[in-house]
Amino acid sequence: MIITSSFVDDGASHSVEYHDSDTFTDLPAELCTQAYGLCFFEGQLLIGFGGNKHAWGLVGGTIEPGESFRQTLDRELEEEANMEVLDATPIGYQKIVLPGGRLIYQLRYWCSVRPFGPFVSDPAGGITQIKLIDPTTVKDYFDWGPIGDRLVQRALEIERGHS
Repeated sequence: MIITSSFVDDGASHSVEYHDSDTFTDLPAELCTQAYGLCFFEGQLLIGFGGNKHAWGLVGGTIEPGESFRQTLDRELEEEANMEVLDATPIGYQKIVLPGGRLIYQLRYWCSVRPFGPFVSDPAGGITQIKLIDPTTVKDYFDWGPIGDRLVQRALEIERGHS
């Protein structure tokens, strides 16, 4: 499935094309900039508060040089939410055209996680609070339109298969 959309960030319009995908191996690694998870613990969806927008959203972050996509996911969830990734499966990616025509890819995973211990703080200060929610209530926290709806739908399909 492909969903097209757009958004405005800092006054600039960006076009977005979401693709369902069970693998990221065909994507150009050098253009993949972030890995985020729709993460489940005991049937609840993990969300974090903070970031540049000071709002609720998914947990994940920027792919650092030399990291695999999965290493980024594991590191970011440990740093930002004190969660261990037990299992992860690609669910899709966003292809974004930035001003000037630069292209990037943002990766999205389904994850099974468990806490290392209680959440204290994100060492980088990006995430200030985490919460486990009923995934059907995600729009009470953020609404990313049809792309967000599809991400949650795909994550729930995978989660039900792992329960």
